[in-house]
Amino acid sequence: MQEGVFLYKDLSYRLVGICMEIHREYGNLHNERIYHKVLEEKLGLNKIIFISKPKIIIYSKDTGNKIGYYEPDLIVDNKIVLELKAKPINIKQFEIQLSEYIKTSEYEVGYLFNFGLSSLYFKRIIYTNDNKKHLKNK
Repeated sequence: MQEGVFLYKDLSYRLVGICMEIHREYGNLHNERIYHKVLEEKLGLNKIIFISKPKIIIYSKDTGNKIGYYEPDLIVDNKIVLELKAKPINIKQFEIQLSEYIKTSEYEVGYLFNFGLSSLYFKRIIYTNDNKKHLKNK
């Protein structure tokens, strides 16, 4: 991948904007299921393709063999993995977890959104497939 390229730039900006709108409209006091449903609605209204609760394959970093599945909250346009939280604290462990999912799957971009704080928190995680030696032979 070329340095300085912003993977899925337009889609990423749209997702962040939609999540900011949800946070403005619904605040930070609902549980994760509510934010998930509202996000599904807004993605549909914006004609953005998504899959809710899909199973993605996780590969061994050593052998490239399939070792299991992970079920993220959403996959958007078969490009971006989304994890949603509604925690009143910063959630570093979920960033690490999402990072590992990105590193061991065929997906290159993930977003963690935490709606449970007074301001929407989001983290973009990138690990491109050209850095995944376990996927080189696929």
